Amino acid sequence: MLEEFKKFALRGSVVDLAIGVIIGAAFNKIVSSAVDDIFMPIIGFITGGLDFSNYFVQLAGAPATTYVDAKKAGATIGYGEFITVSINFLIVALVLFFVVRAINRLRAKEEEKPVPPEATKSEKLLEDIRDLLAQQRA
Repeated sequence: MLEEFKKFALRGSVVDLAIGVIIGAAFNKIVSSAVDDIFMPIIGFITGGLDFSNYFVQLAGAPATTYVDAKKAGATIGYGEFITVSINFLIVALVLFFVVRAINRLRAKEEEKPVPPEATKSEKLLEDIRDLLAQQRA
């Protein structure tokens, strides 16, 4: 059973998947930073100082002014965080769309490269005759 697990774990597709997960986690941090530090402040500026992170509905506990305090106080619905995560998702999906689109275009260009046609029997015979004549002259 150990050998079978070893074969499974070291198979190429499993290693590729692991690498993809690691790169995905790093990419997630980049996108989160881009949304939190670049896009959300711009959206806040355009909308007159809107800060989605503090949009919440407090269901229980003492009234709070920030989402963090409201979560500590009790049950809270943080729809502002949901909006931020949704924007994160849309950005990731858009970037992945462009990456897949670029990869598909590169593949299409590779497929478009003309493959030289295979020589016919008569062409092969003519090449053999040419080679024999070149040998006789030498």
